[in-house]
This record gives sequence, structure tokens and C-alpha cells, in this order.
Amino acid sequence: MVDSNLPATGERILLRLMHFLYNTGILLLGVGIRVYALFNEKTKRWVEGRKNWEAKLPKVNSDEVVWFHCASLGEFDQGLPLMWKFRHEKPDCCILVTFFSPSGMEHYHKRKHPADIVQYLPLDTPSNARKFVSHFNPKYFCLIKYEFWSNFIFEAKKQGAKVYNVSGIFRKNHRFFRPYGAFFRSTLRAFDWFFVQNEESVELLQSIGIENYSIVGDSRYDKVYQTRKNHIPNEIIANFCGDHRVFIVGSSWPKDEEIILPVINKLNCKVIIAPHNIDSKSIKGITSNLSRKFSRFTDGNVPESSEVLILDTIGHLSSAYSFGSIAYVGGGFTGNLHNILEPAVFGMGVMFGPKFEKYPEASSFIKNGFGFDVSTSDEVKYRIEYVLENREVINTKAAQFVEDSRGASEKMYTQITAN
Repeated sequence: MVDSNLPATGERILLRLMHFLYNTGILLLGVGIRVYALFNEKTKRWVEGRKNWEAKLPKVNSDEVVWFHCASLGEFDQGLPLMWKFRHEKPDCCILVTFFSPSGMEHYHKRKHPADIVQYLPLDTPSNARKFVSHFNPKYFCLIKYEFWSNFIFEAKKQGAKVYNVSGIFRKNHRFFRPYGAFFRSTLRAFDWFFVQNEESVELLQSIGIENYSIVGDSRYDKVYQTRKNHIPNEIIANFCGDHRVFIVGSSWPKDEEIILPVINKLNCKVIIAPHNIDSKSIKGITSNLSRKFSRFTDGNVPESSEVLILDTIGHLSSAYSFGSIAYVGGGFTGNLHNILEPAVFGMGVMFGPKFEKYPEASSFIKNGFGFDVSTSDEVKYRIEYVLENREVINTKAAQFVEDSRGASEKMYTQITAN
């Protein structure tokens, strides 16, 4: 764990001191979370899910454990293609999945998945890491995208696991590239290989002397391609759409809806809105601003005369995208853009808000002519008209881009199992 960017004298002492401070910070984090859990329901579930974790560890019935750690549900989706590859090629292996967030633990079961064991990752203390890794004895430890827990990484490496970063993405403001980041750089040096998404990540890794990497792209393209391939249209949505052109609004937040709803009220096509939050207050916030005839998915019977369908349920957005002519995906006004690959795989032009810097796929969509960032209702209106007028060309670009971006999971699996 020696950082080559530090002077040789005293570097080990400094790293040990920083490791001590890291462990102290983890303990304080645990205390802070428990206090906050008294006032916050989601944090309470985070705490409850980890209670007595050691006593609840399941028996492992395999000599080969492949461990995937995901921050939340989005990272789980990113790791799924590689998980399935292991399941198909090594049917007797045990696939262990850990989550940091309750949103992962509480919703992963809605996906078709090959995981054998799924549980929360305990707090990243040396003792917890030692007990957890010793119990499962993983052969491979795959951390999805960008969550790095140092004690678990060091312990897995110490006990003989190969450690990989899957579909990683790095940005210059990450702590690894800061002057105070010596300890965190030492965490990265414990990895056997980095499978990254883009050239920027490579340049950042090179800047701190890391050379064990390859650019494989984003494994979510494999995931959405399989979703399209295995897709079964929902009957209610199919009947609503018919042969009409359809504008899909996916995972919208109130800020998205502020600029979208005025346009929807004047559109000459059918519309499906799938808000991120489906509680009664969120749904009312949409319906109170609609002047067109609408129906809710949970109504069951959607009249033919309905012009807007609100998906007030979870799990049907993908089916909606399959009928779309153009899509708007929410989250781009807060910097938390939702999955824009899902509509693109069905060959659609995709709009999103202006804050997409953390999402390289958004820049790629724009560069390739089927992605559009918008900030106002007028821009939304213009882009809808533009895409509908050029629908065939834009749809071809989107479908071809997704096709060309596939294959990350195959590349990663081949290299992981070759070592």
C-alpha cells in the first residue's frame, strides 16, 4: 500500500496514519447513521438490515464464490450481464451480491437475476471485513462502477481473492486524484484490473501511476439489449398506444414536469408519463396540471379516448419504451440522470435535462445525433418536432449505437477467468 507519489521516507507511516483516520471515520459514520436513523425511515432500514449480520450469514454450498458489490439498484443492473455470464459458464459457482443502499436490497428481486446470496454489506471496519471475507472466501471480488470500501478490498486481496472494478468510471474530483488522496490511491493499487468505460478514466488512472486497465465500455448496453430481446409487451399499454405516435416521459421529477407538462397539453400525439415517485401527492402534482384526458395504469381499463396514460406503478416503463417515438428521461435537472439506455435500445431519440456531466452515455448520445439536452419548454417542443420529422434516421442511429456498444460483459468475463 505504498504510494509512489509520496516521498520514500515516512510514506508507510503516513499511510498507516491515514488508514487509522479512515477507520475512525468509518466508526463515526456508523454512529452518525444510527443517530440519523431515529429521524429518517430509509436510514432506519439501512441500520435494521445490518443488525446481527454475522449470526445470519448463510451457508455457502460452492467452492467458487463470485462476489459482486453494488451501491444500489443501478449498479446491480450494471453488473447483471456479467453475473449471468458467470452463471451460464460456471453453473456451480455461488454468486454473492452485496448492497450498500436499501433501495438495492428492497428492489433487486424485481429483476430477473442469477444471485444465490444477497445481503447488505456490513460497515467497512477491519473486523467486519475479516469476518465477512473469511466466511465467503470469494475467488473473485467485483466492485461495480465506483464504490470502493478499503478494508473489504484489502482483506479480500489478503485472503487470495482477485479484485476487479467493473464498468468503472473516474472523474478528476474523486478523492483518488486529490493531494490528500494517498491512502485512497493505495486502495486502488490493491485491484488486479480496472474495466473502465471511457478514455478520461484511463487518463486519470495513468496520472497516479496505474496501468492495469482496459476500456470495455458500459455493461448496461448488454443489459438493455437483453431486455429488448426478451421483452413481452404489456397489454394495457399496447391497447392505449395502438398505432399512434407516442411520447414517453420516464422517471420524471417535479422539475422535469415543470417544462414537460405545458408541452404535453398541446401535443398532437399520445403520451405516457412514468414519474419517479408514484405516491398520491406526486401523481396529483401531474394530473392537476394536465388539460388533456388522462387515465392511470392502475385503473385497469383505459378508455380509447384517453390521450395521456400515467404509469402509477413500478416495472412497466420498459414496456412503454417499446411503443415510443421519442422519450424524455428525468433527473437531468439535479445531476442524477436516470437510465437513458432503456429508451435508446428501442431506437428512439432521447431528451434529458442539462446536468449530465456524470453520465458519459449522455454526451455520446448527443455526439451521435440521437440525444438532446433541453432546459425549457420551447426546447422540448422543438426537439419533439425535430425527432418526429426525422424519426427514421434518428431511430437508426440510436439502434446502431446500442448494437455497437455491446460486448463489455464478454470482454470482462474472458479476462477475469483467464487469470
